[in-house]
Amino acid sequence: MKHIFQLFFSSILLLSISSCKKAENKIFFEGGTPPALSASRTGTIPLSFATQDQEAIKLSWTNPDYTFTTGISSQNVSYLVEIDTTGANFTNPNRKVISLSGDLSLSISQSTFNDYLLNQLVLVPGMAHNIEIRVTSSIGNTVPMLSNVLKYTGVMPYAIPPKVTPPPTGQLFITGSATDGGWMVGSGTGVPVPNQQFTKVSTTLYTLTVHLIGGQEFLLVPLNGDWGNKYACESSATQPKDGGDFGYNGGNSTFNSNFPVPATDGTYKITVDFQRGKYTITQ
Repeated sequence: MKHIFQLFFSSILLLSISSCKKAENKIFFEGGTPPALSASRTGTIPLSFATQDQEAIKLSWTNPDYTFTTGISSQNVSYLVEIDTTGANFTNPNRKVISLSGDLSLSISQSTFNDYLLNQLVLVPGMAHNIEIRVTSSIGNTVPMLSNVLKYTGVMPYAIPPKVTPPPTGQLFITGSATDGGWMVGSGTGVPVPNQQFTKVSTTLYTLTVHLIGGQEFLLVPLNGDWGNKYACESSATQPKDGGDFGYNGGNSTFNSNFPVPATDGTYKITVDFQRGKYTITQ
């Protein structure tokens, strides 16, 4: 009798589990509508230092209404606003990407938009450029949806003061354990020139092709043999080995650490862009 009861109970339990599995409701993505992008301006976007605090453009887009088997999702949708040059098809590594969550509009001031063009897209000031803007929406693991593309012509960024003070001497030198000349002693004993002196391309751009010793460090100085002023990065431990942000006057700012270099010995080109406050090390 006991055995029969156990068999009966087991059967009931299996039926219950089976019923529960059948009752499970899986949620599936059914679709949505690509966001429709519009803006407060068409044609072009005027920019001026005199009106830099005013709005350059306001972007607005519709909710894509991501729909699942349970209905329209109430979760926040993620958006990427992309600004790029015409013809690049939003593949330009320098394009500006702004991440938003849940918002359906974005207002950008003239100074901010100008900064995007100069320091992100690296466009020449005082020249007319053609740009495009779009919005990409996504939620969870669903396929992103792209908006229509807004096109603007004749957008002219204005020149702004460089992010980092250019060398007041009009010269730039590299010194450090990463160089063949080693660290300069100072007090008039500088680094070997012209091997460790940069070429002045413009008032805000300097370049140098030089042999570097892998895994070592360097600093930049505007006056050979003088430690009174120097250019450095924030942290040699976290700074990318191929470049990044930099600043002026070491201990007098947050930029007071030596520049790191790639791990492999070799000849590298160092480009120092004072306008953007960025440098690169390429082989």
